[in-house]
Amino acid sequence: MNGPLVQIDQVVVEYPGKGWRTPPFRALKGVSLAIEAGQTMGLVGESGSGKTTLGRAILGLAPVTGGAIRFDGRDISGLGKRGRRALSRDIQVVFQDPYTSLNPAMTVNDILTEPLLATGTARADADRRVRALLDEVHLPADAGSRLPREFSGGQRQRIAIARALSRDPKLIVCDEPVSALDLSTQARVLDLFAEIQQRTGVAYLFVTHDLSVVRHISHRVAVMYHGEIVEEGEADTMTTTPSSYYTQRLLLAAPVADPARQARRRRERQALDAAHAA
Repeated sequence: MNGPLVQIDQVVVEYPGKGWRTPPFRALKGVSLAIEAGQTMGLVGESGSGKTTLGRAILGLAPVTGGAIRFDGRDISGLGKRGRRALSRDIQVVFQDPYTSLNPAMTVNDILTEPLLATGTARADADRRVRALLDEVHLPADAGSRLPREFSGGQRQRIAIARALSRDPKLIVCDEPVSALDLSTQARVLDLFAEIQQRTGVAYLFVTHDLSVVRHISHRVAVMYHGEIVEEGEADTMTTTPSSYYTQRLLLAAPVADPARQARRRRERQALDAAHAA
C-alpha cells in the first residue's frame, strides 16, 4: 500500500436544520487528516468539537456531504450497506461505555462468536478464535460462559476490545474508550491497546477529550475545535509544548492527582486566558 491507511480530505458533515427555514448544521468544516498503518492518531477536543462525528464518518454513521475519505486507497465516503458490511472486516469500533455496548442477555462467547458466525466461520473455528481473543485481552478462560454483568467496567471494555479484534481489522475507531473507567483501570486498558497494536499492527483513531490520555498511546495528535482541526503534530510535542491557545488550554485543563500541581495549573490557565484576551 502506498500512502496512509486512511486519508481524510476536506471532509464536510452537515445535518439538516430542525425547522424548514433553519440552515443545516455543519459539524465538520473541511477536515483533512491522515492515519498511518500500524500507528495511533489521537483526536482531541471538547464536547461538540466534532471529534466523534469524524470517527462516525469513517464508520459510515455520519453523512459525508463534501470531501472524501479513502481507506487503503479506496474512496469509502458513499458506500452503501452492502459495501459497509464488507468493510467491517477491516474497520471496527470500540465505544465509550462498556456497560451499554454489550448485549446483557448474551454470554461473552455468544457476543464474540456472533460476528464470526455471521460471516461464515464454522462454530468450532469461532470457539477457538474466542479462546484466543480472551487470552489476548487477558481475561480468564471461563469468561466465555459468563454474562457481561458479571464483569467490572475494565473487564467489559476488554470484552469490547476482543469483539473489535475478532476479524483482524486494520483500523479500530476508539470513541472515548476509557472515559467511563477509573484512573487505574484507564491505565491498564491503555497498556492493553498499546500491547495489541505492537503485536498485531492495527491502527487506531483514538477519540478523547483528554490530552493526558493520548500522550500514552498516540504517535500523532490532532486537536479539533468547532468542526475544524486547529493543530496537529507529533504526540510528544502536542502534549508538552503545543502552539495554539486552544490546545494549551486543553493541556492545562487535564486533571492531576496532586492538589498543589492542580492549583498551579489553574493559575496558569487563568494567566493564559488573560493573555489571550488582551
